Amino acid sequence: MSAISISNFNSSGFILTGFPGLEVDYLWIAIPFTSIYAIVFLGNCLVLHVIRTEPSLHQPMFYFLAMLALTDLCMGLSTVHTVLGILWGFIQEISLDACIAQSYFIHGLSFMESSVLLAMAFDRYIAICHPLHYSSILTQDKIMKIGMAILCRSTLLIPPVIIRLKFLNYCHPHILSHSFCLHQDLIRMACSDIRFNSIYGLALVISNLLLDAVLILISYIMILHAVLAIASQEERIKSLQTCISHICAVSVFYIPIIGLTMVHRFGKHLSPLVHVLMGSIYILFPPLMNPIIYSIKTQQIRRRVQRLFYLKVM
Repeated sequence: MSAISISNFNSSGFILTGFPGLEVDYLWIAIPFTSIYAIVFLGNCLVLHVIRTEPSLHQPMFYFLAMLALTDLCMGLSTVHTVLGILWGFIQEISLDACIAQSYFIHGLSFMESSVLLAMAFDRYIAICHPLHYSSILTQDKIMKIGMAILCRSTLLIPPVIIRLKFLNYCHPHILSHSFCLHQDLIRMACSDIRFNSIYGLALVISNLLLDAVLILISYIMILHAVLAIASQEERIKSLQTCISHICAVSVFYIPIIGLTMVHRFGKHLSPLVHVLMGSIYILFPPLMNPIIYSIKTQQIRRRVQRLFYLKVM
């Protein structure tokens, strides 16, 4: 292909994929998706508000929960304009620069959420296995350092692979698999050498998502070992109940990632609609479910939310 043709491809936009075959029903599909985004924003803002205004929640566990809610809120903000834009008919394509920026935020926020979940697992491990040293280990200074480490890990490791996307030649059809941009989607359309992106991208996944998942699993093995050593069955149940919310949050984060990875890797023969649905679940399910999980399963959050709404009604 000529250099002129490649240049034209690089300067053109990328077509966003909504729900293939259901274009005539976009209005009806847009309504539930708009409702989901509204719940994502309101739910996570409510969690942040409750933690900020309730002095009894100024504890390490809830500081980490605030980090999780803020990450989920940002994930919603990074995709709302393209997901709802294509459903409501406002946009149909996205520029290369905007696509690269969106992919940076999506992948960076995914790594950030994984890191926060690992920090929360560490918090549960200290609380159950070393309860007498909990307050001396997880001081506010330590929590701030953990937060900064999470931020640096999630933002500083990704730029090399994301910046390189700007310099690739995209000579394949500019049709994205989703209504948002992902790194693996962009390199699929490139006709340049993508070995660096593939190898570095895989290394990022292994050193972030996979490593975090393994460390979370190890922490729960040690927690289970400590809980089984407790003589009282009532105390065992009480200790495990403090982990239920976190286990649910880990599940709603990692299961969609595994599903989307399997679809991208082995589901090339599947309908494009399956790819779009899995992508939507990956983007929206954790931010939607986390505030619901913690509002229901965490007694302190639930009581504060109930009191807040009771005062509003009064």
